Amino acid sequence: MAALLRSASLTHFAALCGAHGVDAYALLPQVGLPRRALDDPDLMVPAAAVGRVLDLAAQQCREPAFGVQLAGSRRLSNLGPLGLLVRDEPTLRQALEAIVANLHLHNEALSIHTEQVGNLVTIRAHLDAGDGRPQVQATELVVAVMFRVLGIFMGAGWRPRLVCFSHPAPGDTAAHRRLFGPAVEFGHEFDGMVCNAADLDAPNAAADPVMARYTARLLGPGVRRRACVADRVREFIVLLLPRGHCRVEVVAEHLGVDRRTVARQLVREGTSFSILLNGVREDLLERYLKEGTRPLADVASLLGFSEPSAFSRWHRLRFGTVASARLERAPSLAAGGLSRPRSRAGGRPGSDGTGRRGR
Repeated sequence: MAALLRSASLTHFAALCGAHGVDAYALLPQVGLPRRALDDPDLMVPAAAVGRVLDLAAQQCREPAFGVQLAGSRRLSNLGPLGLLVRDEPTLRQALEAIVANLHLHNEALSIHTEQVGNLVTIRAHLDAGDGRPQVQATELVVAVMFRVLGIFMGAGWRPRLVCFSHPAPGDTAAHRRLFGPAVEFGHEFDGMVCNAADLDAPNAAADPVMARYTARLLGPGVRRRACVADRVREFIVLLLPRGHCRVEVVAEHLGVDRRTVARQLVREGTSFSILLNGVREDLLERYLKEGTRPLADVASLLGFSEPSAFSRWHRLRFGTVASARLERAPSLAAGGLSRPRSRAGGRPGSDGTGRRGR
């Protein structure tokens, strides 16, 4: 049985091909991929076909670093459920463990192994698409995405000790060195990277244990696919909410469609973006209050509100009372009050009183 992966692996493939004057959609039939592979990020497609179309695109675009360039557009949300699982792990080591344990959610052809010797950790990536062909561009994409995911935890300036590729070096390695730094080796015994063990145990300052538990419950054990649009939208709401980017048009972009399509599909399932958004906010609010360790100003920010006043208006509309009344049930929050939360970029006034457009 062919190994499958989420077509999110081809995110921005069409745009990168277009920048080189190549029609991405014309390449798909040549490897047996449907047009939907560039429009639906959750479509499960053969990993071997994706590897072939990446190599074909590199040839047509005359760009030997096509996979590396494609990784430049990646965000954690492109990993879908896997991104949700790893985002709030307390350390990079635990995030890697979560990736290893749940990688099948994103790519059945890929395995990742870590090994520590002394103060160094080796992270090996192995692609087995089942067709026996070397997959140069797919391998470079995997290593580059892994590098970007680790950088989310470690910061933009982080660099591994060494980045390794088992295939020969292309004629021009400038793109590789721009992304990874100077420590890149080709013709190595494995594909992956080597980093300091101390890097893996650095705390993830952005980790949110409440969100981690909520995500685990949302996804459940052994999740593989979700045919329901509402479930996929809810996943992206959880992923984007604390970053202040949870708008229907942003979710639609991650799903590879426009906002009208998302709205129509949700109506068919008897719901809407606003209903899902408010449901997630209510669930998370109860959990944060039960935890009782965060000021309400921080809770408001984590729920995606740009201002405490927007959170207060939403709370009154949903519960018929002011948010400060919750302090009687969670007195540990009283010291924090409703002071101004951490600032967010991109906040825009919305018609639902949240400070963001929710419909």
